[in-house]
Amino acid sequence: MLENQLKTQYSALGISAPVLRFGESILETLTDRFASIDRIAEYNQLKVLKAMQDCQVREACLTGTTGYGYNDIGRETLEAVYAQIFHTQDALVRPQITCGTHALALALMSNLRPGDELLSPVGRPYDTLEEVIGIRPSKGSLAEYGITYAQVDLLSDGSFDYDGIRNAINQRTKLVTIQRSKGYATRPTLSVERIGELISFIKKIKPDVICMVDNCYGEFVETVEPTDVGADMAVGSLIKNPGGGLAPIGGYIAGTKECVKNAAYRLTSPGLGKEVGASLGVLPNLYQGLFLAPTVTASALKGAIFAANLYERLGFSVFPDSSASRHDIIQAVTFGRPEGVIAFCQGIQAAAPVDSFVTPEPWDMPGYDAPVIMAAGAFVSGSSIELSADGPVRPPYTVYFQGGLTWPHAKFGILKSVQSLLDQGMIKI
Repeated sequence: MLENQLKTQYSALGISAPVLRFGESILETLTDRFASIDRIAEYNQLKVLKAMQDCQVREACLTGTTGYGYNDIGRETLEAVYAQIFHTQDALVRPQITCGTHALALALMSNLRPGDELLSPVGRPYDTLEEVIGIRPSKGSLAEYGITYAQVDLLSDGSFDYDGIRNAINQRTKLVTIQRSKGYATRPTLSVERIGELISFIKKIKPDVICMVDNCYGEFVETVEPTDVGADMAVGSLIKNPGGGLAPIGGYIAGTKECVKNAAYRLTSPGLGKEVGASLGVLPNLYQGLFLAPTVTASALKGAIFAANLYERLGFSVFPDSSASRHDIIQAVTFGRPEGVIAFCQGIQAAAPVDSFVTPEPWDMPGYDAPVIMAAGAFVSGSSIELSADGPVRPPYTVYFQGGLTWPHAKFGILKSVQSLLDQGMIKI
């Protein structure tokens, strides 16, 4: 009886019987992989719980401060919780950090000085960091402050160019930035193990270099984080994995005391640092979102694997492929034409709980060098731990799917994207 009720409900939401049958046939092959994801989520849930208990999170931590925010016990305890989860000396976790790009810019600008050089040993960084660095000229970039940039691309098979990295490191190399996720590229997402191998290699050449990892989309996908394998800083956004879908804004920097102190002075003011910054009324969302983050991340990860298997069966190029190990929540699907990217995003939008009636279109989004289409009917604007999809409308016309606060919603969103392509005559089932 329940199966018939489910079919009726899917039909009422616009999913045809052929699409539903196709999806169910894919799911039958994923039982073991989903069970493994659940075990990782269980481990990470216990890790978060232990950190909250060890740091003595109490009811008083859930009340916010205003004004200067002096002696904000909730803010200080939350930062201690993050430091324990990431096994770091300190952490900066603030609603005043507006997004992931802001968190990364803050970490870079606070720990680099004129005459220093920034090195990326994993190729070109995410689009919005290009203006931060000065690859694309912009006001206030690192380049304007006399900070140079060097880059070593990955080899054609996705491995590190160790010889190139060795040659690129010089006396002025102060900070190495390692982007864990692929961004708008089709290179492999880096596992924590591979990040550790890269950091070990770099530190042997120059022990005092700062190794920073852009951890966006990777938190809680594995049982360890980059700071467990030698990273001096892990940086991310609270409206991605660690916010659990509840954080309305914010970012974090977890790392050494010196790196975090520098970032705090840059965020607020020299002489003030971490001592100021009112938490206002967001602390309950930040704590509860972090508590839910391991299971929310697991739901998003299941959605990504489901999408890979489904679209690969339909004949599209997917990255990672259907059987690849997973180190972030992002799934790329290449359609080869702009109509595919647009139809996919329109299907995801139609599956949203908010603004499902809106039709997304490409637009010239700030920080990008091509029109971008984004589908995100989210409770938190721009939250990419919620069901969402986006991509630059440029060859090879690849869409990037991520998120899903619950597995049933992630599943529905993917089915809705298939239905959109089917309705527009772009696929056959």
